[in-house]
Amino acid sequence: MKTLVICSGGLDSVSLAHLISARGDLSRIVSFDYGQRHRKELGFARACADRLGVPFHLIDMRPIGAELTGSALTDDLDVPEGHYAEENMKVTVVPNRNAIMLTIAFGIAAARGDGAVATAVHGGDHFIYPDCRPAFAEAFETMQRAALDGYADVRLHTPFVHRTKADIVTEGARVNTPFAETWSCYKGGARHCGRCGTCVERREAFHLAGVADPTVYDDPDFWREAVGAGEGG
Repeated sequence: MKTLVICSGGLDSVSLAHLISARGDLSRIVSFDYGQRHRKELGFARACADRLGVPFHLIDMRPIGAELTGSALTDDLDVPEGHYAEENMKVTVVPNRNAIMLTIAFGIAAARGDGAVATAVHGGDHFIYPDCRPAFAEAFETMQRAALDGYADVRLHTPFVHRTKADIVTEGARVNTPFAETWSCYKGGARHCGRCGTCVERREAFHLAGVADPTVYDDPDFWREAVGAGEGG
């Protein structure tokens, strides 16, 4: 089944693209510029499409993103540091972001004859992001079946929705995902900061998966403090 992958350029979605490409089903990569401060991630998404030999679609969502205010990813707010399980991480929510992106992606898939849209939402996202939860994915696919009834049959593929980020690292390594060619940090600096929620989650995932982390962090050891692992964790 030809599958469109929504790819931010991060570890999860790039790994997903490589997994789907490895089975011969990847049709295209779609990315979104919604005015995120870490928009450098989009260059990694484009590089992934080039590497895998599929079309790259960059959707300009900046006018819409400008209206989705109140998030540290789009507004002049400090990106919080620490673990995703902390309450202050909710400031990184961009309201309805995934729902909007998925709706556009389903339209592209229907227009281009793809049979599925894949997104790399995973179990670690559930606490923070409501539109990454299983209930949302199920409801969204039901809505899209009604929206495209009689025109196209496009499925929603969420292989990681009940799995951890460490599982994604393990699966990505299995298909030789070039993890160094992915971007996670929400601060969007020259290097991964090592302190924001997504950097902490990334570093912890490699540790739990037992896979070498090629990422260069400004603070490579903060994750231990953030997850309470300690020096022997």
